[in-house]
Amino acid sequence: MSFTPEQNAALSAPLDRSVVAEREQGGKRLSYIEAWHAIAEANRVFGFDGWNRETVELRQLGAPREVNGKMRVGYSAKVRITVLTPTGSLIVREGCGFGSGIDRDEDQAHESALKEAESDAMKRALMTFGNPFGLALYDKTQANVVVVEPAAVTAAKAAIDLCRSEDELTQWSADNKAALDSMGNDDRAAVRKAYAARLAQVRTNTPFDQQKEAA
Repeated sequence: MSFTPEQNAALSAPLDRSVVAEREQGGKRLSYIEAWHAIAEANRVFGFDGWNRETVELRQLGAPREVNGKMRVGYSAKVRITVLTPTGSLIVREGCGFGSGIDRDEDQAHESALKEAESDAMKRALMTFGNPFGLALYDKTQANVVVVEPAAVTAAKAAIDLCRSEDELTQWSADNKAALDSMGNDDRAAVRKAYAARLAQVRTNTPFDQQKEAA
């Protein structure tokens, strides 16, 4: 096996919907991941020194043309991704991409098109490694694109589940008020829902005499 169990788990894990962006193209909504995220995921999964990107082909598509007073140019690119595995073997993948640039300054149009073509080709090459790089988006059902719960919410829920009484829950709430207040509305609502459910549970399991004392 070329990759570690941890790397294989990361490559096969569902894609977090929160990192998926959308754009209009040809009257359709297209889902994609941004280039910076693909690079960050490659660093996370393969290691900062465990992979390399090389532009092996870059070609201008036709002559620049004027569109509504601006210059428009297009480029195609081929990018090669080389990954060094923990066993010392090399895995090589390639991808092709397209980029267009439009600007009153022709040089700026060329720069935008070049960067877009290279980024698109890089993402297509990385995509072949698995869901974290956008492979899940090529499935029309997007079955492997899921809402991933933030680590802070998961940790809060786990701590709430460890509380064995209403007093412990109250103390936990007081101790973590600042952290809860700093959460976004959706995350805070998820924690409050877990808190309410656990509170109802401990109250149900509390002996009757203790319930009367608490009242």
